[in-house]
Amino acid sequence: MEGQYLRRQFLKMLSAGLAGVWGLPGRVHAQEAMAAATVVTKAIPSSGEALPVIGMGTWRTFNVGDDPQLLAARTQVLEAFFAHGGGLIDSSPMYGSAADTIGHALKQLGKPESLFSAEKVWSPAGGTTREQIASLARRWGVDKFDLVQVHNLDNWREHLAVLRDMKAAGDLRYVGITTSHGRRHPEFEQILASEDIDFCQLTYNITHREAERRLLPLAREKGIAVIANRPYDGGSLIKGLKRRDAVPEWAQQEFACSTWAEFLLKFIVSHPAINCAIPATSRVPHMNENMRAGKGPLPDAAARQRMVRFIESL
Repeated sequence: MEGQYLRRQFLKMLSAGLAGVWGLPGRVHAQEAMAAATVVTKAIPSSGEALPVIGMGTWRTFNVGDDPQLLAARTQVLEAFFAHGGGLIDSSPMYGSAADTIGHALKQLGKPESLFSAEKVWSPAGGTTREQIASLARRWGVDKFDLVQVHNLDNWREHLAVLRDMKAAGDLRYVGITTSHGRRHPEFEQILASEDIDFCQLTYNITHREAERRLLPLAREKGIAVIANRPYDGGSLIKGLKRRDAVPEWAQQEFACSTWAEFLLKFIVSHPAINCAIPATSRVPHMNENMRAGKGPLPDAAARQRMVRFIESL
């Protein structure tokens, strides 16, 4: 059965022009049919390590339990992500079975060098931080995470103390904090200004730009990488745009933008302080759209303003 599954997937990828990345379980070939050299990356300020600007979120979309068909479908989504040179996968223990789904997919596909594993911890903190991380690592099937973040600032002092110790011991590579609520911005700002962290994650998209005022400039000043969550505002933003006409011709000509997904994501990752956006999807065609946003030219400052004015005019 496994051999039949692999053959079906190979033929599907071949027809989509992705066969160059196919590998048997336990490995993924280094060659990438989607020309990884063209993937836009930005440097993590604390290390200089290059990270692709389009990552992958798993909120809602990867919480599929043990349904074989849904697990196979999410494996194909992750396969497409890696085929396009994808790196950062973000999850959380708050996302149900997402960690198990990722682990299932990675067992099928192998772990390419581009994988940048990002997880979160949440209450209870302190003595259970290490246990939470160890449990999540087992579910992913990884030895250690590249990044562990404190979910929504929950008990952040206690968690960060443990995460820093783990980083110093080589048990993880980067530490960070997250929020998805504007009401936490004042506390978030205080942490950015005073704590030694590598990453922060916040909500930023073309209709939610509050972070531009203080948080993004501060992160850039402090040398903290920024991950943008909710790039489609939970899906409502892109659904509304897809009911309208095609992407403006000027966007197609100026920065090779042919879909609304590319339009929205290119706006986000072209901000100088943003390192990576993490759209979530359960469908391969949507993943392909997302990943195209991380290739080709990005809009400059003038084009970004034009994009905002266009969306505000709708």
